[in-house]
Amino acid sequence: MPKLGIIAGLGDLPVSIAEARTAGGDEVYVARLAGFEEKQLESYAGTTVGIGQIGRLIKTFKAERCEEVVFAGIVKRPNFSDIKLDLRGAKLLPRVLKAARNGDDALLRVIVEELESEGFKVIAAEDAASDLKAGAGVLFGPAPSEEAIADMKKAAKIAGEIGRLDIGQGAVVCDGLILAVEAQEGTDRMLERVAGLEPEIRGRRGKAKGVLVKRPKPIQERRIDLPTIGPDTVRRAADAGLSGIGVEAGGALLLNRTDIGKLCQETGIFVYGFPVEWE
Repeated sequence: MPKLGIIAGLGDLPVSIAEARTAGGDEVYVARLAGFEEKQLESYAGTTVGIGQIGRLIKTFKAERCEEVVFAGIVKRPNFSDIKLDLRGAKLLPRVLKAARNGDDALLRVIVEELESEGFKVIAAEDAASDLKAGAGVLFGPAPSEEAIADMKKAAKIAGEIGRLDIGQGAVVCDGLILAVEAQEGTDRMLERVAGLEPEIRGRRGKAKGVLVKRPKPIQERRIDLPTIGPDTVRRAADAGLSGIGVEAGGALLLNRTDIGKLCQETGIFVYGFPVEWE
């Protein structure tokens, strides 16, 4: 039986995919990226490969009879002068360096194209585990207020604009005021910054207001790096005094839904799937 090859970084996403596929009776083979090995994946069949070992990765997946491949998990952009390359990686390096100057999404597309040229079918995380995709409307917690809807619409527009420039996927708006936009630091650090702002311009526990919005970049290769929301995102949003989280319906992944639901009930945070037309 063909296996699913998982190119895995850190976090719960590759774990959720591996769990979902094996629970359904499928086999997986995990290529853990060196320097970003997720301990929760150690019980699955797999190996550790360097980011520059493209040839080894391809040979391994073929030997393991992997026909479909999925990218999942957190991987920081490498320092290209430090990575170890195999022959295939060295031949690919000029294209990688050129693409890297055009942003992370262009870089990822080069890797996808290389795998597809070898006959692999690169699939999205939500195709590997269909229950991860965010739906529309109220997903968890209470219905958002009119003020929260207005903040979500503004944050969705901002997230779309910074996405077009390949800056990030998220923004925080409170009472119409832009509190933060996401760049290379990621969502967690952005929410920490919001939590450190003056209480007068943000919400707080017991008087929550403002929203976090995450959506895909318009230029994004959607099979890789869709926005993800997990329990820790909800926890940090509550700590920052926010009333809720908005995600583009069909354009985000929800991890550990049971835990998200419990946290939303405890904190009063909502998670809402807004339409793609909010631009």
